Amino acid sequence: MSACKSLSFIVKNRSLWAHVRRNVTTWTPVGAAFNAKPHRRLDLFEKNADFVKIAHPDPAFREAAEKTCIEIGTVVEKLNTNVDLCKSLKNLLDNPDIVAQLDPDTRRVAELFLFDFEISGIHLDDHLRKEAVALHVKLLDLNNEFLVGSHMPNRIARAAIPEHLHLYFENEGSFIQVGGLHADSPDDLVREIAYRIYLYPNADMMDCLEELLKCRYKLAKLVGYESYGHRALKGTMLTHNLFFFVCFFFACFPFLSHRTATDFKMMRYMKKKLSPRNSVRFKMVLSFIPIFCAMFFVRYNIEPSLYSPYLSLGTCMEGLNNLFSQLYGVSLMSEYPSAGEVWSEDVRKLAVVHETEGLLGYIYCDFFHRPGKPHQDCHFTIRGGRWCQETGQYQLPVVVLMLSLPHPTKSAPTLLTPGMMENLFHEMGHAMHSMLGRTRYQHVTGTRCPTDFAEVPSILMEYFATDYRVISHFARHYETGQPLPESMVARLCESKKVCGAADTQLQIFYAALDQIYHGKPQNRSTTEILKEMQQKFYGLPYMPNTAWQLRFSHLISYGAKYYSYLMSRAVASMVWKQCFIQDPLNRDMGERYRREMLAHGGAKEPMLMVEGMLQRQPTIEDFVDALVSELNPNFETFIMDSES
Repeated sequence: MSACKSLSFIVKNRSLWAHVRRNVTTWTPVGAAFNAKPHRRLDLFEKNADFVKIAHPDPAFREAAEKTCIEIGTVVEKLNTNVDLCKSLKNLLDNPDIVAQLDPDTRRVAELFLFDFEISGIHLDDHLRKEAVALHVKLLDLNNEFLVGSHMPNRIARAAIPEHLHLYFENEGSFIQVGGLHADSPDDLVREIAYRIYLYPNADMMDCLEELLKCRYKLAKLVGYESYGHRALKGTMLTHNLFFFVCFFFACFPFLSHRTATDFKMMRYMKKKLSPRNSVRFKMVLSFIPIFCAMFFVRYNIEPSLYSPYLSLGTCMEGLNNLFSQLYGVSLMSEYPSAGEVWSEDVRKLAVVHETEGLLGYIYCDFFHRPGKPHQDCHFTIRGGRWCQETGQYQLPVVVLMLSLPHPTKSAPTLLTPGMMENLFHEMGHAMHSMLGRTRYQHVTGTRCPTDFAEVPSILMEYFATDYRVISHFARHYETGQPLPESMVARLCESKKVCGAADTQLQIFYAALDQIYHGKPQNRSTTEILKEMQQKFYGLPYMPNTAWQLRFSHLISYGAKYYSYLMSRAVASMVWKQCFIQDPLNRDMGERYRREMLAHGGAKEPMLMVEGMLQRQPTIEDFVDALVSELNPNFETFIMDSES
C-alpha cells in the first residue's frame, strides 16, 4: 500500500471520530483502524476471496470448504497408511550415518511423520489398514457433524418467553433463538431460560456423539492402543510420564475440593441475600457458570459497563502493539486489503513487522459479529511459515483471528468488557506464536505443536491483560481520555479469584469427563456418565433434561486432551511468576521467551522448551502450586479499597 493511501486511510479514520468526540484520545494508526467503522468498498468482497470454512458469510463457500477439508483429510489418512513411504522413512531413521547429518528440525519432523504412520496402523495387514482408513474417513464426517451441531442454536416459541426478555435473544419469526448460555447476564431469569433451552437434549446429536466415541475407540484398538485416550496422549508433554498426569490431577483435587466447598457456601449466602428464589433455580442457574455475576457486582463493583469505556477495541489493539514492541521489537501495522482479498468488508489486515528482521507475517482480524457467524473465539493458520529452498527465503505465516464483537456505532467505537479484552489478548497469543515461529518445516510451525503446549502462549497473554503496568499504557476513556484507575484493575484481578477454586475444579471435571469418554466403553449413555462424573468431581448437581456434553465442542479438537488447559495454565503461571511478574515489559525476558518457546513451534520437545525458559526442570509440586497459589487473595487490594 502506498504512503499516500496509508495517510489517507488514517486521516479518514481519525476524522470520523473527531466530529463525534472532540476530546477523545488521539489514536495511533492501528488503533484508528479498529475503532472506525469500515468504509464500504464495492470491490472489497468478491466470490473468489480466500476464506475460512467456518467464517465465510456465503453458505455455498462454507459447504464447499468443508467438502474439500474432508477430501484432503481422506488423502492424508491414505498417505499415513502408505507402506512404501513408511519403509523409506524408517530406513532413513535406522541409518545412524544419515541421522547424524540431519539438523534438529529435520530429525524431529521425520520422527513425527513416523509417529503418524504408527498411530494410523501402518503395521497392520492390507485388510486392516483399509479398515483403519475407513474409520478415519467416517470420523471426519462425524467430527464435522458434531462440531457444527454443537454451535447450532436451539429455538423456542416466542409466546413461551416473557415479552420483556425477547430483546436478549435473536428472533426468528414466531420463535426465539438461543445460541448460548448468557452467563454474563445479570438477570437470572435470562440465564435460566438460556440454560434450559440451549442445553436441551437433541436426539440426533446424542447419536452422533455416541457413534463418534465408538469409532474412536474402535480405531485405537485396531492400531494397538488400549483406548483412544492412550493413543491421544502419545506425542504430548505426558508422552513419557502418564504417571505425572495422574499425580498432577489428584494432587490438585483435594485442595480444590476444600476451597470449592467454601466457594459454594459463599454463593448460596450471596444468592439468598440478593434474590430469594428457590434453591432448585439457584442450582440450575449457577451450574457450569464460572463467573458468578451477582457476587462480583456486590463485592468488587466490576460491572462490565464501568470498564468498557476505557477498553475500546482500538485502544486494546494499541496496547497489544505497545506490548509486542516492548517485548519483541515487533509492530502491528494496519494495511488496506486488496479487492477480493478478504471475505467480509469488516475484516482488518495487520502486517507484523520486526524492527530489524522486517516483515514477519500477516494477521487477518475477523472480529465483528455478523449473521451466520459462530459465536466463538478462535485462531486459524491459513499458511504456515517454512524455509523455501527454491527461493532462499522464509515463507511468511498468515493467520486469521476470529472473535464476535459488536460493531462500532455512530456515537462510540466498539467497547470491550474485561472478558472480551482478555479473550482478545488470549487469541493474539496464538497469533504471535505463529508469527514469531521460525521453523524449517510447515508441519511444525507456530501452533502446530502438542496440544498441551499450544495453549501456553495464549494463556500467558491473559496475565499481561490484567497487569496494571501493561494496562496503564493503553486503557483510556474513549470520551475523556482519562486512564483506567489502578484500583479498578486491582478489583478486577481479585474478582477472578472469587470462586476460583470452583472454576479450576470445573476444569478438572471437564478433563475427567473427557478422559472417561475416551476410555474403555461404559455401556451407558453419555448423559449418565456426565451425571456420575459431575457428582464425583464437581460441587453442583446435574440438572435433569439437559445435555451439556452436546455443547462440549472441545471433544473434537481436544479429544482426550482437555487436560491441556490445566497443564498449559500451570506452565504459563510458572513462566509469568518466574520471568515476567517483576517486569512484564522486560525485553531480555521477551527475547528469551521467543528464543526458548515461541520460535520452535512443534520442532522441539515441549518439556524441553519449558525447561529452557524456566532454566530448571519443574516438579509435580511446581505444577500444582502454580495453579492453587493463584487462588490466594491479595490483601493490598483490600487496603486500596478501604483507602478509596
